[in-house]
Amino acid sequence: MNFNEVRPSLILVIEDVEETRIGIEQLLNADQYRVVAVQGEDQAVLQSLLAPPDLILMSLGVDGVQQIAIAQRVRERARLSDAIPIVIFCVTTVDEGAEVEVAPSLYLTRPDNFDQLRGLLTRLLRTRLLGC
Repeated sequence: MNFNEVRPSLILVIEDVEETRIGIEQLLNADQYRVVAVQGEDQAVLQSLLAPPDLILMSLGVDGVQQIAIAQRVRERARLSDAIPIVIFCVTTVDEGAEVEVAPSLYLTRPDNFDQLRGLLTRLLRTRLLGC
């Protein structure tokens, strides 16, 4: 690997619906991210221990409060830094188009479209990589 090359960010997708998981993975791969997609909490912890992600994107079939608890457990069990952003795609807790930071580097969002989600991910990864 050339030292001048920038390695694409690794995004861990936690999604319990297979078709959605595959779709998100394909969209993020098209944006040149490295993507690992898993089904649930235990797989997310294992994957994070093997290769810590630059960002986690979650969308599980539970309410926002439960998703926040799962996100915090994944971070804790995998010993991930608070600097790694976790974005929870949540349709019941926030209004469409909204983005809410509920804890350090833990966000609830309900984008209007994939471009809005893409913008959030880009901003969070850029901030993380620049250390801002």
